[in-house]
Amino acid sequence: MSAESNGTNGANGTNGVSVTNGVPETVKIAESIKAKGPAVEVPVALTACNLKAVPALAQSIASLGEKAASGSEDARLELVEHARSLVRALETPRETMIKHCWAQPASDTAIALGVDIGLFHLLAKDNGSAKNAKDLAKELAVDPPLLCRLMRHLSTMGHIIEVGPDQYKPTSFSNSLTVPIIGDGYTCIFGGCAASLYKFHEYARHNNYRTPNSISDGSLQWAYNTKLNFFEHLQANPPYGVQFNHHMGGYRQGRPSWMDDGFYPVKERLLDGADTASDAALIVDIGGSIGHDLDEFRRKYPDAKGRLILQDLPLVISQIVKLDERIERMPYDFYDEQPVKGARAYYMHSVLHDWPDEADVKILTRIKEAMKPGYSRLLINENVIPLEKAQWEATALDIMMLTLLSSRERTEEDWHTLIEAVAGLKITKIYTPANGVESIIECELVA
Repeated sequence: MSAESNGTNGANGTNGVSVTNGVPETVKIAESIKAKGPAVEVPVALTACNLKAVPALAQSIASLGEKAASGSEDARLELVEHARSLVRALETPRETMIKHCWAQPASDTAIALGVDIGLFHLLAKDNGSAKNAKDLAKELAVDPPLLCRLMRHLSTMGHIIEVGPDQYKPTSFSNSLTVPIIGDGYTCIFGGCAASLYKFHEYARHNNYRTPNSISDGSLQWAYNTKLNFFEHLQANPPYGVQFNHHMGGYRQGRPSWMDDGFYPVKERLLDGADTASDAALIVDIGGSIGHDLDEFRRKYPDAKGRLILQDLPLVISQIVKLDERIERMPYDFYDEQPVKGARAYYMHSVLHDWPDEADVKILTRIKEAMKPGYSRLLINENVIPLEKAQWEATALDIMMLTLLSSRERTEEDWHTLIEAVAGLKITKIYTPANGVESIIECELVA
């Protein structure tokens, strides 16, 4: 059995982790450390975390406010980080704990149910005029006390606005929850995925604190008692599969796009020198879901010559509701031989991070076999995590990959190791915008 199939690392399945009488050495070390007592006394947990930092943070927030209000995106992002730092400095550890353990999970629960029953659509009606929770409950056929409690918590969290007893108005955020690429993430993640994260500490102990490396034997399988991998699990529990596709659409919004100026030089590296014959393939989007990226490319480069081909599993392709008719839909499993030979670019967005290295080498080998020397390029649109000062979206996604798919986000060194493991393939350059969290890793065949 391979390491991928049995979920172990190394010949003895411990990867250097000592186990005595069924108890991992890590557990014994933890018990020994904890036996020495807390690192601080209880009063520390009841005191603001860093009051000394408050004046400087407040001053920075004041100076950035005007720039952000004038439309500066850089100032807005910097202001958000300073505001978060200010909250962390002002909160006591006990308050942060209650927020993490009670307030945020309760909020996620209320949002997911609200999305599921159409609450936020009703709340947005009539230009967002104030509405009574009991009236909304009647219209939604929900027990009024249930909805009143959920909406009360949502208002305390600032997600909707309380204007009187059980009277609420929507916010920009709650209105946005009516958009599937925003709202469906809550029902999908908290219905079909969250247990993998919440039970990871249990799974890690069960797995002797090894790094999981099997997509079919990891934290998700432990949490949901299933043998299905992540994607199979979602598709087997509708509507989570469709909702996940929407969620990925939301993830891709509001971020630097690889095809915009200042990111990847599309004209110089892709369009110039491309075969303009009617049957020539310009871009093959492998594992492209329901076509978000190719649809964007067609809008931004309407005169680009060559075929745009979307490839994904038949079930995913069948879920496409609307897509430019000039984009070809092609059912395809990326472990199979690539049917489109000699394309100008083979493109993958957030695909390889779903799989461990062993599987990725197989996927990349199939692409390499189809590439035309001196012409074809492989464009990998993924995170390249820096060794320090990483961005929180990237590190959060790394933990999602760990718990859902036993995979990871990669550093630049990781990417070189992976690509160079495929004989005949090399990285030519990594393109990263100044304010982006994703990169384009451009690869070519070794000359």
